Amino acid sequence: MVLIFLTGISLNHQEITERAILETTLEVCRATVQAAGEKFTLPTRPYTAESVARACDAAKSSKSFSQTIEYIQDKNVGIDKRYFLSARHHFDNEEFTKGKKLITSGLSAVKANNKRQNFQAARKTLGRLLHSLQDFYSHSNWVEMGETAPNTKLIKPGSLGKTAAKSRATCRSCNGDDCTNNILEDILRDKILTTGYFELVPGFSKPDGKCSHGGGFDRTSSTDPKGGINKDKTDSEHGHLHVKAANMAIAATRQVLEDIRRAAGDATFLQLMGINKGKALCFCIDTTGSMSDDIAAVRIVTSSIINSRVGTEDEPSAYILVPFNDPDFGPLTRTTDPEAFKRAINSLTATGGGDFPEMSLSGLRLALTGAPPGSDIFVFTDASAKDDYLLGAVLTLVERTKSVVNFMITGGLGFRRRRESNNTNDQQQQQPKAITKASSKVYSDLAQASGGLAIQTTKSQLLAATTIVTESSSSAQVLLLQAARSPGKSDNFTFTVDESVKNLTIFITGRSAAFTLISPSGVSQTSADLTGPLISSSQSLGNFQTLELTTQVGLWEIRLVSTNPYTLKVKGESSIDFLSDFLEVSEGPLGGFEVLENRPRAGANASLRVTVIGGVSAIVTEVFLVVSLTSERVNGSVESLGKGKFLARFDSIPSGEFVVLVKGQSTESSTTSSRATTSFQRQSSNSIRASAVTVSADDLEGVLEPGVPHFVPFSVLSNGSGGSFTIQATNDQGFTLSFPSTLPLTAGSRANGTVNITAPAGTASGTDVTLTIEANAPGGTDGNYVVLRLTVLIPVTDFTEPGCQLLSLQSNCSADCSASMWELSVEVTDG
Repeated sequence: MVLIFLTGISLNHQEITERAILETTLEVCRATVQAAGEKFTLPTRPYTAESVARACDAAKSSKSFSQTIEYIQDKNVGIDKRYFLSARHHFDNEEFTKGKKLITSGLSAVKANNKRQNFQAARKTLGRLLHSLQDFYSHSNWVEMGETAPNTKLIKPGSLGKTAAKSRATCRSCNGDDCTNNILEDILRDKILTTGYFELVPGFSKPDGKCSHGGGFDRTSSTDPKGGINKDKTDSEHGHLHVKAANMAIAATRQVLEDIRRAAGDATFLQLMGINKGKALCFCIDTTGSMSDDIAAVRIVTSSIINSRVGTEDEPSAYILVPFNDPDFGPLTRTTDPEAFKRAINSLTATGGGDFPEMSLSGLRLALTGAPPGSDIFVFTDASAKDDYLLGAVLTLVERTKSVVNFMITGGLGFRRRRESNNTNDQQQQQPKAITKASSKVYSDLAQASGGLAIQTTKSQLLAATTIVTESSSSAQVLLLQAARSPGKSDNFTFTVDESVKNLTIFITGRSAAFTLISPSGVSQTSADLTGPLISSSQSLGNFQTLELTTQVGLWEIRLVSTNPYTLKVKGESSIDFLSDFLEVSEGPLGGFEVLENRPRAGANASLRVTVIGGVSAIVTEVFLVVSLTSERVNGSVESLGKGKFLARFDSIPSGEFVVLVKGQSTESSTTSSRATTSFQRQSSNSIRASAVTVSADDLEGVLEPGVPHFVPFSVLSNGSGGSFTIQATNDQGFTLSFPSTLPLTAGSRANGTVNITAPAGTASGTDVTLTIEANAPGGTDGNYVVLRLTVLIPVTDFTEPGCQLLSLQSNCSADCSASMWELSVEVTDG
């Protein structure tokens, strides 16, 4: 997406979108709170994601709310890159009918997605349609006609109103640089809609007498009638009306959001905006015969979580369940009703099993596409992955969703007990089968890449281990440090704790890991003595150990000694956190940056956008790319972009997996009158890897019609070696796909292909489809991907508004009409 960081009094698409979302969300929260009979307190202006979340009694959702706003903004401004020359996307060239269709069809898709709780797909479409909606007020003469309210016909079926015929003149040339009166008087008097013509290529001729868009890129503005009518900025040809147009666009954006709210209801609308009290609870469970003990443990944990969190600020925003076995997986159950989730868990039965491996990655893929971004997902299994060919697709989804995957494994690298049934009775049988080393590595690699844990315990220990991990899952949870060593080696790690951090906990996975812990005050404690002053409590289960620390502000150190592979995580709860996205320089004419939606390019410089969550006083001073297995750091130069956003530039990117480490300063949490500055550090959970392969695709409008083939063109660029590149396309709905299995490339060249995807006839409108296209270099050592979200939408054929006709009215209205009896008869039709 094109990101243009503007300053001054001009309002861009990002600011217009943010203001409308904040104001509408605040209004929905006020209605919700007041409907419950409680007092609502408005935050002070200017509103922020943090202040609105607090007012909504959902302070811990500040990060997810900020993430939602940023995602919608990015999709909005992305239209200027993908469709810069598309007149309908900007209401240029008097493309009213096609422009309006983008808005109305987009609204239909958003509403259909909301009904099926496919919120990320709804956000993508919402961001895109808002760009066209907002451009209408900047590119048309709606404001010049003296209109003071948004054009409601833009979001409703039917005519948009009177529009200028192609043969009707609409403008005269500007008087030099003065374009204040270049729209013809009869056009304004008769309320005739027009927009400016735009063309980037010289030599294009607009129809006689038509207005131009204007600006430095528009080649039509130099032909009669010269000038332009756009109000994009204060220095545009009609920049004197920029503020009015921008305010109109804010009001129109709010109008769209209110329309979505009415269709969805307040609770669903707040979920769409990322306003939730707690994280979603997502379980992915193996249901084969040997898993009865595991399922029983999950039932107990589920009841405990629901009983302890419902009605609190950590109440799960959604409950998601995905069962899997062999050969089946799914369906995905998603609900906001805790009792319904309990019933779904209780209905699981452990049966069958057949051969040993199960469809664990298929189940996980379904969970990743169905859970909200940034979810904590728990996978319960005692078997190897039969579908390990999906590892690449699952890794791409982990990278894109930034969800954390925790594996709760009760099948070790040895004998395991499998329960099977025969015709007479159930019996326990020892079987010489275990999780293979390859599958164990698949699980540990996925856990490490996502920032999760791969915990191996006995079935008797599973309940305790699951309780520890799920209880540590909170919307306010932040990561201070994460590292891995494979093979194991002795190493020292440091992390900074600031005043805002509470519930400081260390998680270690690995066998026979000894440690020494040193506090900021210099006090030390070893793993041989867990009753010392630094550790308030500890537990050790299987390959998993947790240490709850007495919180001290300052620099901590932990020295780990082990020859076995291990992982280390330091977590806490805090209001201060960050979002990050890699950017690349936009190739479009507007310049700026666009968000990179796959792996950054290896061997090249890079830019990273960092957004601080948790207070206006928090600033970023350092940003590092840290190699996960060695802790080698690449330092970036940091500059402030304003409003809590920072840009970090790197001369190079690490060749292996790496994470983002952010350091900064904040005075938000200081309790002293002098507001002393405190240092903080935060780290991203998900690992990132660079690639010499680039994959790009255009999902067009992102809509599938049931039974109709949809073609998605894609391209692969090799910045490294050439050869035959392997292509793999998958989707989470099992829809029919066809695509080339290989593409030949030479070094530095590009090759094109097409994926054909068809949604079966009868597929429900609003179904969300995640399409992943992977390209791997010869040998499989390097690869990249693109992930597209498509929405199944049945075409709307009814464009007639419902009618209401008064048939009769009987009343005896006295001075006080409320004391009278009224009888009313109406006929409502929708034909």
